[in-house]
Amino acid sequence: MNNTVRNVAIAIAVILGLLLAWSLWSGMNKSKEITRLSSENSSLNSEMSELEKLKASLEEEVTALQANYEDLAVINDSLANSLAAEKSRVTRRNRTISKLKADAEAEDLKVESLTVQISQLMEQKSELESQISSLQQENAELRERAGILEEDLGKARDDNAALANLNRTMQGEIDNLTLANFKATAFQVELEKKNKKATAKSRRARRMKASFDLTNVPEKYQGVRPIYLVITDETSTPIKLDNPIKAQVMVNDQQTDIIAAEMKEVSIETNQRISFTHDLSKRLKKGYYRVIAYTDIGILGTSNFRLR
Repeated sequence: MNNTVRNVAIAIAVILGLLLAWSLWSGMNKSKEITRLSSENSSLNSEMSELEKLKASLEEEVTALQANYEDLAVINDSLANSLAAEKSRVTRRNRTISKLKADAEAEDLKVESLTVQISQLMEQKSELESQISSLQQENAELRERAGILEEDLGKARDDNAALANLNRTMQGEIDNLTLANFKATAFQVELEKKNKKATAKSRRARRMKASFDLTNVPEKYQGVRPIYLVITDETSTPIKLDNPIKAQVMVNDQQTDIIAAEMKEVSIETNQRISFTHDLSKRLKKGYYRVIAYTDIGILGTSNFRLR
């Protein structure tokens, strides 16, 4: 029993010793931990203090940045308005530039056109000056020839007067030879160019047209008869013909030879108009010409024309 108590006491003493040892070890460890934690706490407090200072500093910086942001926002709004205004100004400027370019191009075209017109006018001026010089020279020559022309004009007046007298004489003779109740009236003669336009120039005349009326023809003269067209110069010489028509007709109860340019058989009635067309085989010279219409029993009528 005593051994048991002793063993229990020893066990308890051992346990208590172990607990004490553990408590001492644990206390030492906790003291170290407390020291460590205290040190860490001091460090953390120091860091917290620094962080507080940093926070205060950052808050000041944030406040300053906020103020700067607000200032920049105001400036940005102002710049946005300025940018919009500048864009609008640039747009207006571009439009103005485009308009000025278009106006400049139009002005260039106008200047180019004016330059061409001026060049043409200068050429025309040069041509006109040349023509004026030529005309002045011709005028000088014409003045020199004026005296000669005046003399020729006087001679021409004399010739015309003589020709007029000759025409009156020949017309009187023709009238005497023309049948009283069977003669041509409204005699008309026209000269034409190749294009069928009328002309009085000898170098252009290519065709002659002649027409006349037969009115109130007595019945004894009616029926089919040959009608001849004779063309002579002022000396009564027939013009040159490629196919002359030779015939004999009664003039003043005498057989008369004629050379006609044209001939046609016509059924004579009381009233009618007769027409002839003759293509000139040779170019006629300048001067007076006579067209005479014959039938088998006499002269129907005449007409004169002049070629220049």
